[in-house]
Amino acid sequence: MLPLLLACAPGPRGHDTAQADDALVVVTFNTGTTEGIAQQEDGDGYGPEQAALSDQYYGDGLAWSAAVQSTRDFLAGVQPDLIAFQEIFWSGECSFIPTEAWPGFVCETWREGDPTVAQVLLGEGYQVACHPDKPDKCLAVRTARGRFAGCEEDLCLDGLDGFPVEGCGSGARVARGRIEELDLTVVGFHGSSGMEPEEQACRVAQVDQVFLDLGDGRPGADGARNLALGDLNTDPSRFAGFDQSAARWNDFVGESLPWQWITQVGPDAPGSYGGLADIDHVASDSLSGACWHGGLDGQPDPYTYALFDHRPVVCTVTPR
Repeated sequence: MLPLLLACAPGPRGHDTAQADDALVVVTFNTGTTEGIAQQEDGDGYGPEQAALSDQYYGDGLAWSAAVQSTRDFLAGVQPDLIAFQEIFWSGECSFIPTEAWPGFVCETWREGDPTVAQVLLGEGYQVACHPDKPDKCLAVRTARGRFAGCEEDLCLDGLDGFPVEGCGSGARVARGRIEELDLTVVGFHGSSGMEPEEQACRVAQVDQVFLDLGDGRPGADGARNLALGDLNTDPSRFAGFDQSAARWNDFVGESLPWQWITQVGPDAPGSYGGLADIDHVASDSLSGACWHGGLDGQPDPYTYALFDHRPVVCTVTPR
């Protein structure tokens, strides 16, 4: 691992005078919730019944109102410039969910035209653009730093460039956004899950979308400066010996290559996914920096009990 890629950095923080003008605060967060919470722990009413409703109707995306507010508070402290969401509930689904499953969830108060969960989490001053046919996967940028090319509104569903991999489900799990003001191309990634050979093969094809051909004849990361971030659904260090998709990442990202990990990889990485693996990552061909994980090493946690499968990754990056 490169010496620059530290396991932990001070956080959370916003845009203070100690931060370089060209620094970016970058976050990736799979906000999917765990199944089968055994008991509520902080009195907000979330227990086994609510976990079952979340699984049945909300796809275990972030939809529990108390968790949305808590995560909003967490992100207000972080003040990200760029963020990638995976498994975030798309509020447009509320009209298809029975009203008896609404209490306590965002559908209880959401109405057509209201901000989406992603917009609620970030508040004013952000532009959100989502993967084609995947409104649960979105990138967002602080508008004071720039906007996504081709996206004119504050919310652009299908606002990113992306294509599905044949045989690997619907919609784009890899998507490209360009921020001209930052001269930066950002690639959001959410690899297919599972360890069966065909599932690994899907992830290999998705990695190739980042570096070889997104589906339009160009790599997803085809800019002068590029940043890729998201949930890889594999650990590029610990799993490389038995998962072909983990090994495929290492064909493109590594110490002697143009692309390098900004998040920590290797046996000493923090084990941010269940204490066993690190599958949420940030990499770049032109930026370096340091990262921390919500709820680890004394850092703030977005929620007060184990609602989330993943921990948010927060990185402060600058040009190499």
